[in-house]
Amino acid sequence: MATDPWTTSTAYDRGATATSVFMAKVYRWMAGGLALTGLFAYGTATSPGMLRAIFGNPILFYGLIIAELIMVVAFSRLVRTASFGAVAAMFLAYCSVSGITFAGIFLIYSGHSIAQAFFVTGGTFLAMSVYGTVTKRDLTSFGHFLFMGLIGVVLAGVVNIFLHSGALDFVISCAGVVVFTGLTAYDTQRIRTYADAGDDRLALSGALSLYLDFINLFLILLRFFGGGDRRR
Repeated sequence: MATDPWTTSTAYDRGATATSVFMAKVYRWMAGGLALTGLFAYGTATSPGMLRAIFGNPILFYGLIIAELIMVVAFSRLVRTASFGAVAAMFLAYCSVSGITFAGIFLIYSGHSIAQAFFVTGGTFLAMSVYGTVTKRDLTSFGHFLFMGLIGVVLAGVVNIFLHSGALDFVISCAGVVVFTGLTAYDTQRIRTYADAGDDRLALSGALSLYLDFINLFLILLRFFGGGDRRR
C-alpha cells in the first residue's frame, strides 16, 4: 500500500486519532506546496532573464498555464493508481510551475499588498478549515451549490475579459471570496473522510484541493488589497 515516507509512529504513540494524523499529513503537504510556490515565484520575479523568457513570450506563458491544467487533470486521474512517489512528484511539479506563473503578481502589486493579502487569506483559511473540522452539519449540499458558484465565477470572468467592466469585476471578486471560503470548509470536511482508507496518496489529493482553495482565495483578495497599487 502507498505510504508517506515521512510518517512516524509518534503521533499514534501520543494517542492521536487516525483522522488527526491523516489531516496533519494533508496540511503538511499543503504548506510545503505553498512554500515551494512562493520560492519559485520569488526566484522567477527576481531574475530578469526568467521574467523576459516567460512574460515576454506569450506562447511560453500560456503554455505553462495549459500545462498546469493538464497536471491537475492528470493528478486527479492517477492519484489512486500511481505510486506514492509519482503522485508526490506530480503535486510538487504543479506547485513549482504555479510559482513560475504567479511571479507576475510581483510585477503588478507591491510587496505590502501581497503580504496583507497573504496573511488575511491565511486567517480566513484557518477559520474556515476549523469550521469544517468542528461543525456537525453535513456540508455536502453546500458543496454542490459552491461548485455551481465556481462555474459561474469562471464563466463571468471569461466574459469580462471582453467587457472590461469594473463593476462586474468587483461582483466576480466578491462572489469568488464567498465561493472559496465556502469550499475551504467543505473540502476540509470531505477530506477528513479519506482517513479511514489508509492511503497516503489521498493526503496528497486533499492537500492539492486545499492548496487550490488557498491560492485562489489569495489571488482574489489580492485584487482588493492591491487595487490601488497596480503597476500599469
